[in-house]
Amino acid sequence: MRLETEYIEKLARIINDNGLTEISVDDGEQAITIRKDVPEVVNVSTAPTTPTSAPVAAEISESAEKVVKQTAKGKAITSPMVGTFYASSDPEAEPFVEVGSEVKEGDIVCIIEAMKLMNEIKSEHAGKITQICVKNGDPIEYGQVLMYVE
Repeated sequence: MRLETEYIEKLARIINDNGLTEISVDDGEQAITIRKDVPEVVNVSTAPTTPTSAPVAAEISESAEKVVKQTAKGKAITSPMVGTFYASSDPEAEPFVEVGSEVKEGDIVCIIEAMKLMNEIKSEHAGKITQICVKNGDPIEYGQVLMYVE
C-alpha cells in the first residue's frame, strides 16, 4: 500500500469529523495509524487569554505529519471485541508474549476482559511478535490492532 498525502488527509478528516482519537489501517504488509492529539485539561486561571485558531486543513495536515507511522510490521492481531487488554492471566504472572516472542497459530497472546468475562485471544499467525501496540489495562476497541506477528 503506497500511502499518499491525500489519503492520509482523508483519514485525518474521518477522525476529525467523527470525534475519533485514532484510526488504523492494515493491508497485511504495511500499516498506518493516525492519532489525534487530545488536548490536556487546562486550569482556567492559567489558560491563555488570547484565542488561537487555525484552518482545519492546516490542522489536518499538521496532525497527519506528526502522527503517521508507516512501517512494514507483519500481520496484525486485532481485537475481536471491545474490552480491556491484559498481557497476562494474573497481575503477578509473566505476559503471554513480549516483543521477540515466537508464537504458533493458536497460541494465547493476551486476554481481553469484556463484561466481566476473560476472553483468551489466540494468534491467527505463526511467527515472531514484532510490536505490541497496547499496554496492560488499556481500553480496547473492536478491530483495534493489538500486536503484529512477522
